[in-house]
Amino acid sequence: MKFAIIKEQKNPPDKRVVLPPSACRSLLKTFPEMEIKVESSENRTFTNSSYENIGIEVTNNIDDCDVMLGVKEVPKEVLIPNKKYFFFSHTIKEQPYNRTLLKAVLDKNIELYDHEVITDQKGVRLVAFGRYAGIVGAYNIFRTYGLKNNLFFLPKAQTLHDQQELITELKKIKLPNIKIVLTGKGRVSNGAKEMLDAMGLKEVGVGDYLQKEFEKAVYTQIDVLDYNKRKDGKVIDMYDFFNNPTDYKSDFMRFAKVSDVYIACHFYGTGAPYIFTREEAKDPYFRIKVVADVSCDIDGPVASTIRSSTIADPIYGYDAKAEKEIDFLNEKAIAVMAVDNLPNELPKDASLGFGDNFVKHVIPAFFNGDKDGILERARMTQNGKLTKNFSYLQDFIDGK
Repeated sequence: MKFAIIKEQKNPPDKRVVLPPSACRSLLKTFPEMEIKVESSENRTFTNSSYENIGIEVTNNIDDCDVMLGVKEVPKEVLIPNKKYFFFSHTIKEQPYNRTLLKAVLDKNIELYDHEVITDQKGVRLVAFGRYAGIVGAYNIFRTYGLKNNLFFLPKAQTLHDQQELITELKKIKLPNIKIVLTGKGRVSNGAKEMLDAMGLKEVGVGDYLQKEFEKAVYTQIDVLDYNKRKDGKVIDMYDFFNNPTDYKSDFMRFAKVSDVYIACHFYGTGAPYIFTREEAKDPYFRIKVVADVSCDIDGPVASTIRSSTIADPIYGYDAKAEKEIDFLNEKAIAVMAVDNLPNELPKDASLGFGDNFVKHVIPAFFNGDKDGILERARMTQNGKLTKNFSYLQDFIDGK
């Protein structure tokens, strides 16, 4: 079976890769029947020569390959018919901007496997860049805070080599006694927590965070039942929240009234209450002035996220009273960092981590008859149709 590491062609091009050279070398030793080609690219964080040096062919022609491995969406005009493709399609939530891409996948009889739905039998994701989104997001929030308050200047993460260099830069800065609230307990949030801990910030419990003042900067990491509560006042458990999200309302304002910085790393599910609304952001007691929305749901649970931002221009301002974008340096503005491809600022580390998990969980499924059902669960399309697990997307495709 022939695998191709494809060139990233979404603009701006992504530097990440599914399989770095070290992963390829390991796979070829483990599965001698496997062949790997690399589509030539000048943007990839690993150079063409780094693959050629371990004996892998780099070429502009990958038409003879069976499985195409990419990161971001593949432009529909370059999709090769009758192939298997792996990439983040950003279609499973019926994202309107990618409806035509999914239609093209079906029209070209492509088997699409979305990285986002590569899971184990319990539904736990097996491959993800989330940790690195959290790492870079945490770094960027302090860069944003320094610029917003004219306190210090941090270089862009993309100019630094790896996570350790980010930590080194963060250790140089001096923060006032601000309070930082971090939502989420998954990969993304824990990646951000790594950075907060590495720079020596003190973590405090919810009770102390809400009631006390501190001489130094502190943070608290909160889960869904910390910032949501049942409308009837009952306290059950987080599974009740996940199963019955419409029975809940946000309780985040108690954090917003005492926090200076908010790092949003939560997973937002359908039907869940917004974390804070545009009306709540207008509250005179709403204290947060800097937001890193790592989750980046546009016009969603974090009211200040009115659009995504870019690595080239990562920060914008949100005027809560006018509900519109303004210069983030404006005194009235909440500074928003909402870059939607944060791991691309740390492409080497992110690719190495992603590649390790792809080698461990996904590639073996091609050679063991998919005994754990990994490919079956992740397969969105087959024979020009949606698979059973993704049939709910048919109305979306039909434009209904």
